[in-house]
Amino acid sequence: MPRTTRDYYDILGVSEDASQDEIKKAYRKLAKKYHPDRNPDAPDAEERFKEISEAHRVLSDPEQREQYDRMRQYGGFPGGAGGFGGSGAGRGGRGPGGAAGGGAGFSFEDLGDMGGFGDIFSSIFGGGRSRRGRRTAGARSRAQQGDPGRRKRRPVERTVEIPLRVAARGGSVTVNVPITEGCAACGGSGAAPGADLRTCQRCEGRGTVTFGQGGFSVSRPCPECLGEGRIPSEPCPSCGGRGEVRQRRTLNVKIPAGVESGDRMRLSGSGRRDSGGNVIIELQVRNDPFFTRRGLDLVCEVPLNVAQAVLGSRIRVRTVDHQKVEMKIPPGTESGTTFRIPDQGVRKGARTGDQLVKVKIEVPEELSEEGREAFEEFAEAEGLRH
Repeated sequence: MPRTTRDYYDILGVSEDASQDEIKKAYRKLAKKYHPDRNPDAPDAEERFKEISEAHRVLSDPEQREQYDRMRQYGGFPGGAGGFGGSGAGRGGRGPGGAAGGGAGFSFEDLGDMGGFGDIFSSIFGGGRSRRGRRTAGARSRAQQGDPGRRKRRPVERTVEIPLRVAARGGSVTVNVPITEGCAACGGSGAAPGADLRTCQRCEGRGTVTFGQGGFSVSRPCPECLGEGRIPSEPCPSCGGRGEVRQRRTLNVKIPAGVESGDRMRLSGSGRRDSGGNVIIELQVRNDPFFTRRGLDLVCEVPLNVAQAVLGSRIRVRTVDHQKVEMKIPPGTESGTTFRIPDQGVRKGARTGDQLVKVKIEVPEELSEEGREAFEEFAEAEGLRH
């Protein structure tokens, strides 16, 4: 996932008081808009999608959101509630809680690897470690460079649309996901065969560069060596010196019956082959022109003409399995009456919902002369005013 100093609330376009439902709704809208599969010709779409996913991952988790909000109090992000100057929480200053350099009981160290923020804020406030002792995620990755299988990789995330029938009955869908793998030609080092790995001059091998802004400094991965601390004398021709190659993989995913929009599935071992990574798919059930879902029940609406409603009839109704079920309409049925077809709804475990058929009586806009006379005779015989 990308690391960013942009405000996560700003990324999703929600207020800092937004509810979980508002956050989820905003994420779904943006994820659908910037999904790489929908934007094959937009090179920035995938990075934007990753940024949106990272913001959603943090803000949708109550514990991580609370930690993030506490960081915003100290002005660590644009639009944060506080500021290093305004709140007096700069170096040597005191935060709102009165403790030097932070609020009571809170440490930036506690954030761990949450998007790299723990390392960034530790580099700003010190935290009792020397400069040499402060290692970023990029430096840790360098230490593990010789063993690509040890590197911890975030799962690939994708939103997958499925038809209502698959959600109701289960089935299989095909998912195309982009996979980043370690380059087999250079073993992930980024160097051509026989080339040397030299210390990066810009970051002096640290893998990070530090810059100051507004009275505080922030460490970021070195743009020259991409956080590795070393640069090959000749880049690998297969990966261009990146140490990784990108390709697409087609996965056949089995969907269990009863899933709903927003359900997530983890496909273990389907991500990076060199690290046994995961792919997480979020399901989005496509709207159906005939059915709507109500819990485990499926609701549909069928038309009846006046004669069927008045005299009664037998009609054939389509089910979600594309079968036809005969249903009896008793005489005198009113518009809006709902009939139930048992066990033709959504299956989930040992339970199966019903199909609810709502009838709607359609009145002809125009009548033939014979038809009008017949209706007038009918109305007179039944004492109906018109």
